[in-house]
Amino acid sequence: MQNPTSADIQRVREFLLDLQARICAGLEQREQAGGGTAQFVIDDWERPEGGGGRSRVLQNGEVIEKGGVMFSHINISRLPASATERHPQIAGAKAQALGVSLVIHPKNPNVPTSHANVRLFIAEPEGQDPVWWFGGGFDLTPFYPDDEDVRAWHQKAYDLCQPFGEEVYTEHKQWCDDYFYLKHRDEQRGIGGLFFDDLNQWDFETCFKYIQAVGNGYLEAILPIFQKNQEKPYTEAQREFQLYRRGRYVEYNLVYDRGTLFGLQTGGRIESILVSLPNLAAWSYRPEWEQDSPEKRLTDYYLKPHNWLNELQ
Repeated sequence: MQNPTSADIQRVREFLLDLQARICAGLEQREQAGGGTAQFVIDDWERPEGGGGRSRVLQNGEVIEKGGVMFSHINISRLPASATERHPQIAGAKAQALGVSLVIHPKNPNVPTSHANVRLFIAEPEGQDPVWWFGGGFDLTPFYPDDEDVRAWHQKAYDLCQPFGEEVYTEHKQWCDDYFYLKHRDEQRGIGGLFFDDLNQWDFETCFKYIQAVGNGYLEAILPIFQKNQEKPYTEAQREFQLYRRGRYVEYNLVYDRGTLFGLQTGGRIESILVSLPNLAAWSYRPEWEQDSPEKRLTDYYLKPHNWLNELQ
């Protein structure tokens, strides 16, 4: 297996910083189109252990209530349990990890919450060759789903996977459904997308091209959804349902998300780790939704795995 050189790592870093900038620019344009003036504030930081990052956060906009697009490139002197459960051979090794991770919480309930990340991980066990892999994906969490948007989201995922193999979309879509699942609620976090980890079965260059396709694909998929839905009217009841569903998002990120656990176990920067949480969320005691209502259909239909490319034709 080809091991990445320092030049390879630098190329990945440059792509990630450029991706972060382009995503922020695209979302700021959507904010401005909705009459907002909020911008992503840049917050550069360093870690005592080595490395650092660039956090870019937009809050209280007219279109985006809270969005965090985070770049980090960190050094780890001793790998934590969250990183070695599937790789016991690298337990205690030093490592470096770099990536972009984002969560965007729109203000309008008609616009879905979206998440994406792409990352490279390299461990250096003492006396052994480096162990590396890529990971990432993107997924969509709508409150009032639009079938055309759901299909377009998965069509973008399908299309970007095709150059890498017929089976890639199916495998990474299934991985996404399995990963973004709230076991204690018996429901998906949303309508899915792509998720993958431990990606090193191709050569380094092909793996790198794949995460480039995924990162670029997120931006290409999400901007039309904003443009189509961000001006739609909504009621106070719909806003309350959005906040209620955000509570499930918080539950997932705090209970199950491996990225959150990895950040906490490596002594990461807490504001950056928890930036995925919305400014506002709510929990109601056993709310009952009317039969045949959009709220009931969300939980009964959309929050179950489906073949979205075929079912919504």
